Amino acid sequence: MKKHGAFESGCLGWVTRTLGIAALALVIGLFPGLARAQDQGAASKPVTVGVYESPPFVLRENGQYAGMAIELWQSLEDKLQLSSTYRSYPSYRKLIEAVGKGEIDAAVTNLTITRQRAQSIAFTQPWYDSGLRIMTPSTGAGSFQDIIDGLSDSGHLTTFAWLLIITLFATVIITLLDRRLDREFPRRWREGLADNFFHTMSIMTTGKTTHKNLFGWIGRIWSALWMVLGVAIIAYVTSSITSVMTTTSLTSQIHSLSDLSGKTVGVLGGSVGEDYVQNLGIRTQNYDTLDASIEGLISGEVDALVGDAPVLEYFAHSQPGQPVRLIGAVFHPDKYGFGFPLQSELLRPVTLELLGLHERGDIHKLRMKYFGNTR
Repeated sequence: MKKHGAFESGCLGWVTRTLGIAALALVIGLFPGLARAQDQGAASKPVTVGVYESPPFVLRENGQYAGMAIELWQSLEDKLQLSSTYRSYPSYRKLIEAVGKGEIDAAVTNLTITRQRAQSIAFTQPWYDSGLRIMTPSTGAGSFQDIIDGLSDSGHLTTFAWLLIITLFATVIITLLDRRLDREFPRRWREGLADNFFHTMSIMTTGKTTHKNLFGWIGRIWSALWMVLGVAIIAYVTSSITSVMTTTSLTSQIHSLSDLSGKTVGVLGGSVGEDYVQNLGIRTQNYDTLDASIEGLISGEVDALVGDAPVLEYFAHSQPGQPVRLIGAVFHPDKYGFGFPLQSELLRPVTLELLGLHERGDIHKLRMKYFGNTR
Protein backbone atom coordinates (compact mmCIF):
# COMPACT_ATOMS: atom_id res chain seq x y z
CA MET A 1 0.00 0.00 0.00
CA LYS A 2 2.85 2.40 0.77
CA LYS A 3 4.46 1.72 -2.62
CA HIS A 4 1.18 2.22 -4.36
CA GLY A 5 0.64 5.61 -2.61
CA ALA A 6 4.15 6.76 -3.42
CA PHE A 7 3.63 5.85 -7.07
CA GLU A 8 0.41 7.82 -7.25
CA SER A 9 2.07 10.85 -5.56
CA GLY A 10 4.97 10.76 -8.05
CA CYS A 11 2.62 10.54 -11.00
CA LEU A 12 0.62 13.47 -9.70
CA GLY A 13 3.77 15.59 -9.31
CA TRP A 14 4.92 14.72 -12.82
CA VAL A 15 1.54 15.65 -14.28
CA THR A 16 1.54 18.94 -12.36
CA ARG A 17 4.99 19.90 -13.60
CA THR A 18 4.12 18.96 -17.17
CA LEU A 19 0.96 21.06 -17.09
CA GLY A 20 2.89 23.99 -15.61
CA ILE A 21 5.53 23.87 -18.34
CA ALA A 22 2.86 23.61 -21.01
CA ALA A 23 1.01 26.60 -19.59
CA LEU A 24 4.21 28.67 -19.48
CA ALA A 25 4.99 27.72 -23.08
CA LEU A 26 1.47 28.71 -24.08
CA VAL A 27 1.83 32.11 -22.42
CA ILE A 28 5.18 32.73 -24.09
CA GLY A 29 3.75 31.67 -27.44
CA LEU A 30 0.70 33.92 -27.13
CA PHE A 31 2.51 36.94 -25.61
CA PRO A 32 6.12 36.89 -26.86
CA GLY A 33 6.45 40.69 -26.72
CA LEU A 34 5.45 40.74 -23.05
CA ALA A 35 7.99 38.07 -22.20
CA ARG A 36 10.79 39.85 -24.04
CA ALA A 37 9.90 43.17 -22.43
CA GLN A 38 10.06 41.57 -19.00
CA ASP A 39 13.43 40.00 -19.81
CA GLN A 40 14.80 43.27 -21.18
CA GLY A 41 13.45 45.29 -18.29
CA ALA A 42 15.12 42.97 -15.87
CA ALA A 43 18.38 43.15 -17.82
CA SER A 44 18.44 46.93 -18.40
CA LYS A 45 21.26 48.66 -16.57
CA PRO A 46 20.67 52.26 -15.45
CA VAL A 47 23.48 54.69 -16.36
CA THR A 48 23.94 58.42 -15.84
CA VAL A 49 25.09 60.14 -19.02
CA GLY A 50 26.63 63.61 -19.03
CA VAL A 51 26.12 65.78 -22.11
CA TYR A 52 27.34 69.13 -23.38
CA GLU A 53 25.04 70.81 -25.90
CA SER A 54 26.96 71.28 -29.15
CA PRO A 55 24.81 71.16 -32.31
CA PRO A 56 24.56 69.05 -34.36
CA PHE A 57 26.06 66.43 -32.02
CA VAL A 58 23.98 67.26 -28.95
CA LEU A 59 21.00 69.60 -29.03
CA ARG A 60 17.74 70.09 -27.17
CA GLU A 61 14.45 69.63 -29.03
CA ASN A 62 11.05 69.74 -27.36
CA GLY A 63 12.57 68.97 -23.97
CA GLN A 64 14.48 65.95 -25.29
CA TYR A 65 18.11 65.54 -26.30
CA ALA A 66 18.83 64.87 -29.96
CA GLY A 67 21.74 65.05 -32.37
CA MET A 68 24.27 62.75 -33.96
CA ALA A 69 26.06 61.81 -30.72
CA ILE A 70 22.74 61.16 -28.96
CA GLU A 71 21.45 58.96 -31.77
CA LEU A 72 24.69 57.01 -31.76
CA TRP A 73 24.52 56.53 -28.00
CA GLN A 74 20.90 55.39 -28.22
CA SER A 75 21.96 52.72 -30.72
CA LEU A 76 24.47 51.50 -28.16
CA GLU A 77 21.79 51.57 -25.47
CA ASP A 78 19.60 49.19 -27.46
CA LYS A 79 22.42 46.75 -28.08
CA LEU A 80 23.82 46.81 -24.54
CA GLN A 81 20.42 47.06 -22.78
CA LEU A 82 21.19 50.31 -20.99
CA SER A 83 18.73 52.81 -19.56
CA SER A 84 20.16 56.35 -19.60
CA THR A 85 19.43 59.37 -17.45
CA TYR A 86 20.91 62.53 -18.97
CA ARG A 87 22.64 65.32 -17.07
CA SER A 88 23.72 68.55 -18.79
CA TYR A 89 27.02 70.37 -18.14
CA PRO A 90 27.88 73.97 -19.10
CA SER A 91 31.31 73.28 -20.65
CA TYR A 92 33.66 70.57 -21.84
CA ARG A 93 35.81 71.15 -18.79
CA LYS A 94 32.95 70.56 -16.34
CA LEU A 95 31.85 67.46 -18.24
CA ILE A 96 35.33 65.92 -18.19
CA GLU A 97 35.73 66.71 -14.49
CA ALA A 98 32.42 64.97 -13.76
CA VAL A 99 33.52 61.83 -15.62
CA GLY A 100 36.90 61.80 -13.91
CA LYS A 101 35.28 62.05 -10.46
CA GLY A 102 32.81 59.27 -11.24
CA GLU A 103 29.78 61.54 -10.92
CA ILE A 104 28.49 60.18 -14.24
CA ASP A 105 28.94 56.92 -16.08
CA ALA A 106 29.60 58.32 -19.55
CA ALA A 107 30.21 61.58 -21.42
CA VAL A 108 28.31 61.91 -24.69
CA THR A 109 29.08 64.83 -26.99
CA ASN A 110 31.68 65.76 -29.62
CA LEU A 111 34.47 65.05 -27.14
CA THR A 112 37.95 65.25 -28.68
CA ILE A 113 40.40 62.54 -27.67
CA THR A 114 43.62 64.07 -26.34
CA ARG A 115 46.57 62.79 -24.35
CA GLN A 116 45.88 65.19 -21.50
CA ARG A 117 42.25 64.15 -21.20
CA ALA A 118 43.16 60.46 -21.44
CA GLN A 119 45.12 60.83 -18.19
CA SER A 120 41.91 61.42 -16.23
CA ILE A 121 39.22 59.61 -18.26
CA ALA A 122 39.01 56.64 -20.63
CA PHE A 123 37.98 56.99 -24.28
CA THR A 124 36.21 54.62 -26.60
CA GLN A 125 37.13 53.80 -30.17
CA PRO A 126 36.98 57.08 -32.19
CA TRP A 127 33.72 57.51 -34.07
CA TYR A 128 34.24 60.83 -35.91
CA ASP A 129 37.19 62.56 -37.60
CA SER A 130 37.33 66.26 -36.77
CA GLY A 131 39.74 69.19 -36.52
CA LEU A 132 39.75 72.97 -36.02
CA ARG A 133 38.67 75.82 -38.29
CA ILE A 134 38.57 79.62 -38.16
CA MET A 135 35.44 81.75 -38.36
CA THR A 136 35.54 85.52 -38.95
CA PRO A 137 33.02 88.29 -39.63
CA SER A 138 31.92 88.29 -43.25
CA THR A 139 32.90 91.96 -43.68
CA GLY A 140 36.63 92.22 -44.31
CA ALA A 141 37.21 95.98 -44.48
CA GLY A 142 38.29 97.97 -41.44
CA SER A 143 35.81 100.11 -39.56
CA PHE A 144 35.78 103.92 -39.45
CA GLN A 145 37.35 103.79 -35.99
CA ASP A 146 40.14 101.58 -37.36
CA ILE A 147 40.87 104.21 -40.03
CA ILE A 148 40.94 107.02 -37.45
CA ASP A 149 43.28 104.97 -35.27
CA GLY A 150 45.50 104.29 -38.28
CA LEU A 151 45.70 107.99 -39.16
CA SER A 152 46.53 108.81 -35.56
CA ASP A 153 49.21 106.14 -35.24
CA SER A 154 50.90 107.27 -38.46
CA GLY A 155 50.91 110.94 -37.40
CA HIS A 156 48.59 112.09 -40.19
CA LEU A 157 45.93 113.40 -37.80
CA THR A 158 48.42 115.85 -36.31
CA THR A 159 49.27 117.13 -39.78
CA PHE A 160 45.58 117.45 -40.64
CA ALA A 161 45.07 119.52 -37.48
CA TRP A 162 47.88 121.92 -38.46
CA LEU A 163 46.46 122.25 -41.98
CA LEU A 164 43.08 123.14 -40.50
CA ILE A 165 44.68 125.76 -38.24
CA ILE A 166 46.52 127.29 -41.22
CA THR A 167 43.30 127.33 -43.24
CA LEU A 168 41.41 129.11 -40.47
CA PHE A 169 44.29 131.57 -39.99
CA ALA A 170 44.32 132.36 -43.74
CA THR A 171 40.54 132.80 -43.67
CA VAL A 172 40.78 135.37 -40.88
CA ILE A 173 43.64 137.31 -42.57
CA ILE A 174 41.84 137.45 -45.93
CA THR A 175 38.63 138.54 -44.20
CA LEU A 176 40.40 141.40 -42.40
CA LEU A 177 41.91 142.64 -45.67
CA ASP A 178 38.64 142.30 -47.55
CA ARG A 179 36.76 144.28 -44.91
CA ARG A 180 39.31 147.10 -45.26
CA LEU A 181 39.82 147.12 -49.06
CA ASP A 182 36.54 145.88 -50.54
CA ARG A 183 33.55 148.11 -49.99
CA GLU A 184 31.16 145.44 -51.29
CA PHE A 185 32.40 142.85 -48.80
CA PRO A 186 29.75 141.79 -46.22
CA ARG A 187 29.92 143.87 -43.05
CA ARG A 188 28.74 141.09 -40.77
CA TRP A 189 31.64 139.01 -39.51
CA ARG A 190 29.98 135.61 -39.78
CA GLU A 191 29.01 136.20 -43.42
CA GLY A 192 32.48 137.49 -44.29
CA LEU A 193 34.26 134.62 -42.55
CA ALA A 194 31.94 132.06 -44.16
CA ASP A 195 32.55 133.56 -47.63
CA ASN A 196 36.34 133.50 -47.29
CA PHE A 197 36.38 130.06 -45.65
CA PHE A 198 34.55 128.75 -48.69
CA HIS A 199 37.03 130.57 -50.95
CA THR A 200 40.04 129.14 -49.10
CA MET A 201 38.65 125.59 -49.15
CA SER A 202 37.83 125.96 -52.85
CA ILE A 203 41.46 126.71 -53.61
CA MET A 204 42.63 123.77 -51.48
CA THR A 205 40.18 121.27 -52.97
CA THR A 206 39.97 122.36 -56.62
CA GLY A 207 43.02 124.56 -57.14
CA LYS A 208 40.79 127.34 -58.46
CA THR A 209 39.89 130.75 -57.10
CA THR A 210 36.82 132.83 -57.73
CA HIS A 211 37.95 135.68 -55.50
CA LYS A 212 38.65 138.92 -57.31
CA ASN A 213 42.19 140.30 -57.23
CA LEU A 214 42.58 143.13 -54.73
CA PHE A 215 46.37 143.25 -54.48
CA GLY A 216 47.57 143.72 -58.05
CA TRP A 217 50.47 141.63 -59.29
CA ILE A 218 51.43 140.65 -55.74
CA GLY A 219 47.94 139.26 -55.19
CA ARG A 220 48.12 137.22 -58.39
CA ILE A 221 51.46 135.68 -57.39
CA TRP A 222 50.11 134.92 -53.90
CA SER A 223 46.98 133.29 -55.36
CA ALA A 224 49.07 131.16 -57.71
CA LEU A 225 51.30 129.97 -54.86
CA TRP A 226 48.25 129.25 -52.72
CA MET A 227 46.70 127.16 -55.51
CA VAL A 228 49.88 125.10 -55.87
CA LEU A 229 49.91 124.62 -52.10
CA GLY A 230 46.25 123.59 -52.20
CA VAL A 231 46.88 120.96 -54.86
CA ALA A 232 49.77 119.55 -52.79
CA ILE A 233 47.62 119.46 -49.64
CA ILE A 234 44.78 117.61 -51.39
CA ALA A 235 47.26 115.10 -52.83
CA TYR A 236 48.74 114.53 -49.38
CA VAL A 237 45.34 114.12 -47.66
CA THR A 238 44.07 111.75 -50.35
CA SER A 239 47.19 109.57 -50.40
CA SER A 240 47.44 109.35 -46.60
CA ILE A 241 43.80 108.32 -46.15
CA THR A 242 44.03 105.84 -49.03
CA SER A 243 47.19 104.23 -47.66
CA VAL A 244 45.75 103.93 -44.15
CA MET A 245 42.49 102.44 -45.48
CA THR A 246 44.45 99.91 -47.54
CA THR A 247 46.67 98.96 -44.62
CA THR A 248 43.72 98.72 -42.23
CA SER A 249 41.77 96.57 -44.66
CA LEU A 250 44.67 94.19 -45.16
CA THR A 251 45.53 93.89 -41.48
CA SER A 252 41.89 93.45 -40.42
CA GLN A 253 41.41 90.51 -42.77
CA ILE A 254 42.26 87.03 -41.55
CA HIS A 255 43.08 84.43 -44.16
CA SER A 256 44.85 81.73 -42.17
CA LEU A 257 46.14 80.73 -38.76
CA SER A 258 49.22 82.91 -39.17
CA ASP A 259 47.02 86.02 -39.38
CA LEU A 260 45.73 85.52 -35.82
CA SER A 261 48.89 86.95 -34.27
CA GLY A 262 48.04 90.12 -32.38
CA LYS A 263 44.32 89.38 -32.55
CA THR A 264 41.81 88.38 -29.88
CA VAL A 265 40.37 84.95 -30.62
CA GLY A 266 37.14 83.56 -29.19
CA VAL A 267 37.17 79.94 -27.96
CA LEU A 268 34.90 77.64 -25.98
CA GLY A 269 36.12 77.18 -22.41
CA GLY A 270 37.86 73.85 -21.85
CA SER A 271 37.92 73.02 -25.57
CA VAL A 272 40.80 71.75 -27.65
CA GLY A 273 40.62 75.01 -29.59
CA GLU A 274 41.33 76.96 -26.42
CA ASP A 275 44.41 74.89 -25.59
CA TYR A 276 45.72 75.07 -29.14
CA VAL A 277 45.36 78.84 -29.53
CA GLN A 278 46.82 79.58 -26.09
CA ASN A 279 49.83 77.38 -26.84
CA LEU A 280 50.50 79.63 -29.84
CA GLY A 281 50.66 82.65 -27.51
CA ILE A 282 47.52 84.23 -28.99
CA ARG A 283 45.17 86.18 -26.73
CA THR A 284 41.85 84.36 -26.17
CA GLN A 285 38.35 85.19 -24.94
CA ASN A 286 36.47 82.27 -23.39
CA TYR A 287 32.77 81.57 -23.97
CA ASP A 288 30.48 78.92 -22.50
CA THR A 289 28.36 78.37 -25.62
CA LEU A 290 28.75 78.66 -29.37
CA ASP A 291 25.90 81.18 -29.58
CA ALA A 292 27.67 83.46 -27.10
CA SER A 293 30.92 83.23 -29.06
CA ILE A 294 29.11 84.07 -32.31
CA GLU A 295 27.58 87.14 -30.66
CA GLY A 296 31.04 88.20 -29.48
CA LEU A 297 32.40 87.81 -33.00
CA ILE A 298 29.62 89.83 -34.64
CA SER A 299 29.80 92.61 -32.03
CA GLY A 300 33.57 92.95 -32.52
CA GLU A 301 34.49 91.69 -29.06
CA VAL A 302 36.82 89.20 -30.75
CA ASP A 303 38.46 89.21 -34.18
CA ALA A 304 37.92 85.52 -34.95
CA LEU A 305 36.72 82.22 -33.53
CA VAL A 306 38.64 78.95 -33.44
CA GLY A 307 36.55 75.86 -32.81
CA ASP A 308 35.65 72.35 -33.91
CA ALA A 309 35.33 72.34 -37.69
CA PRO A 310 32.07 70.34 -37.94
CA VAL A 311 30.37 72.54 -35.32
CA LEU A 312 31.34 75.79 -37.05
CA GLU A 313 30.47 74.34 -40.47
CA TYR A 314 27.05 73.23 -39.26
CA PHE A 315 26.33 76.69 -37.82
CA ALA A 316 27.38 78.46 -41.04
CA HIS A 317 25.22 76.08 -43.09
CA SER A 318 22.16 76.26 -40.85
CA GLN A 319 22.37 80.04 -40.23
CA PRO A 320 23.14 81.52 -43.67
CA GLY A 321 21.83 84.95 -42.67
CA GLN A 322 24.50 85.51 -40.01
CA PRO A 323 27.36 87.86 -41.03
CA VAL A 324 30.08 85.26 -40.49
CA ARG A 325 32.22 83.10 -42.75
CA LEU A 326 34.59 80.18 -42.53
CA ILE A 327 38.11 80.64 -43.84
CA GLY A 328 40.99 78.31 -44.55
CA ALA A 329 41.10 74.55 -44.37
CA VAL A 330 40.75 72.23 -41.38
CA PHE A 331 43.90 72.14 -39.23
CA HIS A 332 45.00 70.24 -36.13
CA PRO A 333 43.07 67.06 -37.09
CA ASP A 334 41.64 65.05 -34.21
CA LYS A 335 38.94 62.49 -33.39
CA TYR A 336 35.83 62.27 -31.22
CA GLY A 337 35.12 59.50 -28.73
CA PHE A 338 32.81 58.85 -25.78
CA GLY A 339 34.33 59.32 -22.33
CA PHE A 340 34.13 57.00 -19.30
CA PRO A 341 35.67 56.85 -15.84
CA LEU A 342 38.95 54.98 -15.73
CA GLN A 343 38.42 51.22 -15.32
CA SER A 344 34.76 51.55 -16.34
CA GLU A 345 33.03 48.23 -17.07
CA LEU A 346 31.19 49.88 -19.95
CA LEU A 347 34.31 50.90 -21.87
CA ARG A 348 35.05 47.57 -23.57
CA PRO A 349 31.50 46.60 -24.61
CA VAL A 350 30.76 50.12 -25.91
CA THR A 351 34.00 50.15 -27.90
CA LEU A 352 33.21 46.74 -29.42
CA GLU A 353 29.74 47.88 -30.42
CA LEU A 354 31.15 51.08 -31.95
CA LEU A 355 33.48 48.96 -34.07
CA GLY A 356 30.49 46.94 -35.21
CA LEU A 357 28.54 50.10 -36.11
CA HIS A 358 31.56 51.28 -38.10
CA GLU A 359 31.80 48.00 -40.00
CA ARG A 360 28.08 47.93 -40.82
CA GLY A 361 28.12 51.53 -42.04
CA ASP A 362 25.65 52.80 -39.43
CA ILE A 363 27.93 55.65 -38.30
CA HIS A 364 28.49 56.69 -41.92
CA LYS A 365 24.71 56.89 -42.39
CA LEU A 366 24.44 59.12 -39.32
CA ARG A 367 27.17 61.39 -40.64
CA MET A 368 25.41 61.69 -43.99
CA LYS A 369 22.15 62.50 -42.19
CA TYR A 370 23.63 65.49 -40.36
CA PHE A 371 26.35 66.68 -42.72
CA GLY A 372 25.57 65.26 -46.14
CA ASN A 373 28.54 65.32 -48.48
CA THR A 374 30.09 68.44 -46.94
CA ARG A 375 32.58 66.40 -44.91
